[in-house]
Amino acid sequence: MHKGGTFGCRLFFAMSDDIARRREYPVVGSARGVALDPLRGFCAAAHMMEMTMRHSWILTCSLLVTLCLVSACEPEAQPLLAAECDQELACDQELDVDGTAALENLDFRRVVADAKAKVFPATVFVLVLSENNESGRKVTQETSGSGVIISDTGEVVTNWHVIDKAVEVRCLLSDGTPMDAVVVGSDKDTDLALLQLTIPDDYAGPMPHAQIGDSDVLTEGDFVMAMGAPWGLSRSVSMGIISCRDRYLETRSEYSLWLQTDAAISPGNSGGPLVNTDGEVIGINTRGIMSGGGDTGFAVPSATVKLIVSQLREYEKVNWSWTGLRLEPLKNFNRNIYFEGDTGVIVADTDLGSPGRRAGIQPKDRLVAINGEPVTALFEENLPAVRLRLALLPKHEVTTLTIQRDEEMMEFEITPREKGEVEGEELECPRWNMTIKEINRFDNEDLYFYREKGVFIFGTKYPGNAAKAGLRESDIIIKIGDQEVETLDDVQAAYDAAMENIDEEHKIKITVLRGGSRRGEILDFSKDYERD
Repeated sequence: MHKGGTFGCRLFFAMSDDIARRREYPVVGSARGVALDPLRGFCAAAHMMEMTMRHSWILTCSLLVTLCLVSACEPEAQPLLAAECDQELACDQELDVDGTAALENLDFRRVVADAKAKVFPATVFVLVLSENNESGRKVTQETSGSGVIISDTGEVVTNWHVIDKAVEVRCLLSDGTPMDAVVVGSDKDTDLALLQLTIPDDYAGPMPHAQIGDSDVLTEGDFVMAMGAPWGLSRSVSMGIISCRDRYLETRSEYSLWLQTDAAISPGNSGGPLVNTDGEVIGINTRGIMSGGGDTGFAVPSATVKLIVSQLREYEKVNWSWTGLRLEPLKNFNRNIYFEGDTGVIVADTDLGSPGRRAGIQPKDRLVAINGEPVTALFEENLPAVRLRLALLPKHEVTTLTIQRDEEMMEFEITPREKGEVEGEELECPRWNMTIKEINRFDNEDLYFYREKGVFIFGTKYPGNAAKAGLRESDIIIKIGDQEVETLDDVQAAYDAAMENIDEEHKIKITVLRGGSRRGEILDFSKDYERD
């Protein structure tokens, strides 16, 4: 009985140690064996708390065995059993070369508190008044998000979608101080924006600000905190781990991968910092999925943040270069497409009128080098890095691309040009109850196919004159009356002329292109739906 109780204790601790060893926690050398680095050890402890079901039932069973054996001991033997168990555990701690026992001495609350204290004061609540034209009329709406101060001069990093089309931006600091802010610049491709706080003369300061860390050193399982203002509730923190360091999201990973985390990222968290246990910003919270039984959030890595912020500081925008090459990896499991070899990246297509097409690059060509430097995209996760290299090429300077076509190696000279705006400007025509937008090759590829330069109906109000006339969203406007239309200025001129003559004529023919077919609709704007 006595020995059986000791075996039960030994069994439980041995299994615990074995599971911990399989995790292969990072350790650092010490004077006595190896000791766990406190911060990295905390991440390891978080791993242990998230053991797989297989490990969990092993521990449960061993614990039950221990309890049964100990309870079977005679009362006078139980103190001796406890002493022997303590002695066994102490011995295991002495001999545990993986440093597992050191986890018991970590103060998790202190690690969290120290990291939070470095960034939380720099987290701000962002309130935005923006204009929206999608409903067929200009609507001013209030939205909110988060941000993080990154300099003592009051620079704030947030998301592009938080401040898109903003006419007014206000920030609330963690100490309750309100400040206005101006948009320095933004980038839709990476969903990042840089704000500048308007610091009042009587602000006592100093301005709290956070340090930007290195997202490239992260690994799956590292402990993180998401800070911000979810659902408009300022000063909020959620905790989790890095679920995937290099997450590729199709149509959302042009130049950068994502950090995936199970720390809750809810509406309103957008733009807030994702923080490591060193108290550094290693990501900007951007997207979240709250369905399916758990939280799944995505943050822009700090490596991308550093690059974009430097561009926005200098140019107030990101001067991406454009080659028009559309790439695909060598191995695409989702589409069941596999190319031979393990070097290079496949050209899927080239954009119409792009430098790549003009240079003679064709679909199925294999790009193997840029200015002599090899490039490879074996999987889709490797695509953003190759696209980024192309996007950072000097504009209006000749670049040499090494292409493999069939078995032949060829060199092509292309001259990248500025990518330009990725979204067209908008215009409201109130009496016609519709809004108009410029066609943009990046934002409206389907419409750009039919008309490279032009405008289309962005939204129609219902009930309204445009909707009643049969005009639809995405109709490309060819003519208004007898006037050819290509730009927003053309539409504005036609609208102004029609409104000046409304007492004599309140009908006009709108010629549109719909799905490649030309058609005319009579727009009767005699009724004022805004007033009626």
